Amino acid sequence: MGAFTGKTAVVTGASSGIGRAVALRLGEAGAHVFAAGRREEALAATVAEVVAAGGAATAVPADLRDPGEVQGLVDRAVAGTGRLDVMVNNAAVSYRSPLTDGDPEAWREMLEVNVLALAVGSTAAARAMRACRAEGHIVNVSSSSTRLEAPGFYGATKTAVNAVTATLRQELQNDTIRVVTVTPGLTATNLGRHRPDLMRGLAASLGEETGPSAEGLFPPDVLDRAAAASGPAMARADDVARAVMFAITQPIELSISEIVVQPAMRLALTA
Repeated sequence: MGAFTGKTAVVTGASSGIGRAVALRLGEAGAHVFAAGRREEALAATVAEVVAAGGAATAVPADLRDPGEVQGLVDRAVAGTGRLDVMVNNAAVSYRSPLTDGDPEAWREMLEVNVLALAVGSTAAARAMRACRAEGHIVNVSSSSTRLEAPGFYGATKTAVNAVTATLRQELQNDTIRVVTVTPGLTATNLGRHRPDLMRGLAASLGEETGPSAEGLFPPDVLDRAAAASGPAMARADDVARAVMFAITQPIELSISEIVVQPAMRLALTA
């Protein structure tokens, strides 16, 4: 019997990276995980891994830019299991460029995925948790880019994430629902697929024969190898997942408001 046996969790952005790692950890702990994302094949792989580890999981392909699909994701989890105990809003997109060269459509996508989907998912989860009287946790994944002097547009969306999360934490303090901000530093994930300089560096760290797919994505084992090769300069997705698990396994009387997960060696990155 795991700590989350009989409980239900929703994880967005679960096809790879931090979302995948969190889904695996929750599944191993006994939760029924509803894994959401846009890439159906990758979601199926996440679900298969959860099941292989003895857990239960359901893939929910969704375009999180659509608020109705975000609400539908929460509704499906509740309809399937009768409850919701954990909501992890991890899905994000990142387009990095100087603001003067920015693409408004890229900004729109970042706002829709990074901020709007998270806000809709958080409030939908709060209502579902109240309805089933859960001792629940809402975990919103931010970014260390919010700590830069000039965080760029991506960092601006994550600053908005922090504002939404802090407000919801205050609104729910008298409920049995805790709201957690998890702030990762540089982590080996596919979030940088729209930043070719980072992905080229990742490939180079593993040898010339290793490169991303046509979509600019690396498989999970390659990302883990990259983190291992970087030593203290890059965290693994599972490092962040373990921080999430720590926060959501504390007594409900405690509020773990924020966890910052940084590699020991911090590289000088710009937005």
